[in-house]
Amino acid sequence: MSFIKNLEAECASLPDQLTATVIDSLTKWDERVKELKLNFTQTPEFNASIAKVWCSSRFIAESCIRKPELLVDLVNSGDLSAIYGKNSYVEKLAPSPVESQAELSPGMVCMPQACREQAWLMIKLRDFRRREMVRIAWRDLAGWAELSETLTDLSHLADACIQYALDFLYQEACELRGTPLLADGTPQQIVVLGMGKLGAYELNYSSDIDLIFAYAEDGVLPDRKETTYGEFFTKLCRSLVKVLDESTVDGFVFRTDIRLRPYGDSGPIIMTFDGMENYYQTQAREWERYAMIKVRQVAGDFTVGAQLMAMFRPFVYRRYLDYGAFEELRSLKAQITQELRRKDRMENIKLGPGGIREIEFIGQAFQLIRGGNEKALQTPGILDVLQLLGELELLAQPDADQLKQSYRFLRRVENHIQQYQDLQTHDLPSDPLVQQSLAYSLDYSDWTSFKQDLEKVRVQVHEVFDHVFSLSKQDGSTGSSRTGIIWACVADESELMGHLKECGIQDTGSILAAIKDFKNSAAVRRMTTKGAGVLDRLMPQLIEAVQQVDNSDETLLRILVLFEAVAGRNVYLSLLSENSNALSQLIKLSSASPWICAYLAQYPVLFDELLDTRSLYEPLKKADLDQQLDILLAQIEIQDLEQLMVVLRQFKQLNVLRVAAADIMGVIPLMVVSDYLTYIAESIVDHVVERAWLMLTDKHGLPPTPGQFPTGLRHTHHPRRYADNASIGFAVIGFGKLGGIELGYGSDLDLVFLYDCQDGNAMTDGYKPISCAQFYGRLGLKARHILDTKMLSGVLYEVDMRLRPNGDSGLLVSHINGYEDYLKNQAWTWELQALVRGRFVAGDPQLKARYEAIRSRVLSLPRDTESLKKEVREMREKMRETLAANKNQFDLKQSKGGIADIEFIVQFGVLDQAAFNVALTTYTDNVRLLEGLQQQGFMSQADAETLKNAYCTYRDFGHKQVLQGDKAVIAEVEVAKISAQVEQIWHEYME
Repeated sequence: MSFIKNLEAECASLPDQLTATVIDSLTKWDERVKELKLNFTQTPEFNASIAKVWCSSRFIAESCIRKPELLVDLVNSGDLSAIYGKNSYVEKLAPSPVESQAELSPGMVCMPQACREQAWLMIKLRDFRRREMVRIAWRDLAGWAELSETLTDLSHLADACIQYALDFLYQEACELRGTPLLADGTPQQIVVLGMGKLGAYELNYSSDIDLIFAYAEDGVLPDRKETTYGEFFTKLCRSLVKVLDESTVDGFVFRTDIRLRPYGDSGPIIMTFDGMENYYQTQAREWERYAMIKVRQVAGDFTVGAQLMAMFRPFVYRRYLDYGAFEELRSLKAQITQELRRKDRMENIKLGPGGIREIEFIGQAFQLIRGGNEKALQTPGILDVLQLLGELELLAQPDADQLKQSYRFLRRVENHIQQYQDLQTHDLPSDPLVQQSLAYSLDYSDWTSFKQDLEKVRVQVHEVFDHVFSLSKQDGSTGSSRTGIIWACVADESELMGHLKECGIQDTGSILAAIKDFKNSAAVRRMTTKGAGVLDRLMPQLIEAVQQVDNSDETLLRILVLFEAVAGRNVYLSLLSENSNALSQLIKLSSASPWICAYLAQYPVLFDELLDTRSLYEPLKKADLDQQLDILLAQIEIQDLEQLMVVLRQFKQLNVLRVAAADIMGVIPLMVVSDYLTYIAESIVDHVVERAWLMLTDKHGLPPTPGQFPTGLRHTHHPRRYADNASIGFAVIGFGKLGGIELGYGSDLDLVFLYDCQDGNAMTDGYKPISCAQFYGRLGLKARHILDTKMLSGVLYEVDMRLRPNGDSGLLVSHINGYEDYLKNQAWTWELQALVRGRFVAGDPQLKARYEAIRSRVLSLPRDTESLKKEVREMREKMRETLAANKNQFDLKQSKGGIADIEFIVQFGVLDQAAFNVALTTYTDNVRLLEGLQQQGFMSQADAETLKNAYCTYRDFGHKQVLQGDKAVIAEVEVAKISAQVEQIWHEYME
């Protein structure tokens, strides 16, 4: 049976308009195979695919008719049906001899050897490229290969061809001129960087390749002309580009573009690492950052190349959130669209609306903005980036999923367009027969149904692009014309004040003066041109939007102070300019609280939190805080103390902002505010202890833990030995507000460190052993240092450790055995009062149980009621004398009838009654302690309710005072009734 006869069923499924052409072409190929007497095995898989492939790609059909042995070899070798590995192309290129006389044309035989070898190299690579491009297109069109395989194969093919050509030409150049050397005397090879889709392993079918060349060290060759390394490598690069790019009768290997190099066409073809670093640090343009997102070394010396790659990271990924990238990418996309319109090429699936480039720009925008902080985003592959954007909730998950699906669809269309004739085009075909062929290759019955699906995809992509880049809002994004006039101050004062009045401003004269003062402030005058442009877009938006709050004047003044504080970091102003929702949240919060403005001015990195109201007004619970902090700290090296402290501070600032925002907006009640602030502190202290432990054990090894672990084993054998601070023999006890789960926004931490080891002189088992007593002392010092060291990003917490045994004169870390003895025999009454609110907050769970037992035993000791009452009362009176508020003012904590009176009553009650009811030692917070004292019969239900109500009221006032930027002092008249009730109860119980 003839070859064509075997394919009757397959040919019958072809589009009617194309059937005759395909059969005619297949017949020609079959005739050539017979003519050359080539034998190959027709597998069912091959027969099922050939008609569709032939119909979908003139390039394949013409290549196989021209060289029938190409397809026969692909089939017989098994390569056509095989999935290649990463090194398959390298392995297939390697065994070939340098040249074969039979391969040379008569003209080549007469060439000088160097020219002959280079000509042979060009033939060899072009033949290899054609064979492999036929294979890749065949597998794609036949439906045997996923998109990822096609893109990766194309990229690996380019890598292999570049490296093979470079190695060949480098050896040839060294034999001719000598070998350039590094400072250590080893041969110096260049570094070849692949940009764009090649760098990301996303090369499309007929793509060109964008390359940049660099070399590590300059020098001079010992040849007669004293050739510099720069001259040597320049000639090498020119030869490499020629071998890859030049079109001959055999075609080309890859169209090669080197215009992305520093200075473009006017710059040197190759530069030293130092020259390149200087360029990217001082002269590179913004679009070159986008190009560098996908950079990858594709050939050359990979050892020295790693140095160059590391140099690019800080250039591409800024340490701060760079929202200026939105404007830059938006501008670039607008230029592309304008050029397409001018050339009537809006049907371009790469650059047109809803095309591949819009998806890439979405991914790149988030990479440029957040890649410095979110290391996972420092990946070149767009599908990986889109996946991460969904997981990180930077894009809505449905949008991320849709973009991934659309990207795969568009890239498949792009490849099929190019596979038809191996042409570098992204325009949809206009020829009806080619349209039919493309639709058929993509499994559509006709062009119309394909176009309908394509348009749906492009509309969906452009909608997300429009949303991310706020394109539809750009015309009105700078506010109304009147707010633009106000900010520009281009009219006379009466007109400007009239416009301010229309914007809801009451004291127009004062606000106008404040705006002018802000414009003329040193911080604004020092702004760069780019920063000033951002401010010129933002200020009219602010003036327009501030109308949404009742206290517009006060809010605008607060925000002007904030903007002046962050003017030198225009990235934060870009964030607000690019995100109207973030600006709206800032206005709402600033209207309610000047504390928010001061907090953002102090920690501007928190501006990013204004973007997402879901997280902004939803503080995290303890388990979620722990999980988030685990993830953040897992990325930090054990001994990187500075980075650890920076991350911990940002973590605290971010989560305190969430609590404050929810508090200001009334989303959470008072008692929960303190709970959340306490959770944050507990999570941080717990992780500080864990990291301090890791730092010390990494250096000194582990202290002995008798009876639990085999002796003689080094700490490195137990990487998870102390998960969750178990068995570390160290505990942190929280007192005061931390112990009572009553932290406020500015609260410090009252801490005591305890440890347990059988022998303080026993040595740790590391390379630098120290005694256990020293080890735990250093552990306490390290933990305190991490918590209260002042950095540019602030302190984590002010730490007060005066409640440890013997106060400031005592040891920083106390042995738990001595702690009980101290409390029973040496502690003052005020120390026992503090113990009422002493709570285990971090460390070894075994020490937690021991501490709680000690606390219960000590608090439950019998005491003389009258002596105890006298000592507690005298301590309170002494405090009043030194901390009294001014006349007609009420200090919420220290004034008569205030918080301290309530706390002292509670502490006296527990110390007096715990001997009769040990359950009173269960809790540490005042509200539940009051409930326990009432149940014990120590006080009436009415008195307990009065004190609880007063206590919560005072704390609510305190939180609000902080958020208004005030001290915890209010007018006496505001709480006269409540304070009188508390005073009365004080007299009843304490006097």
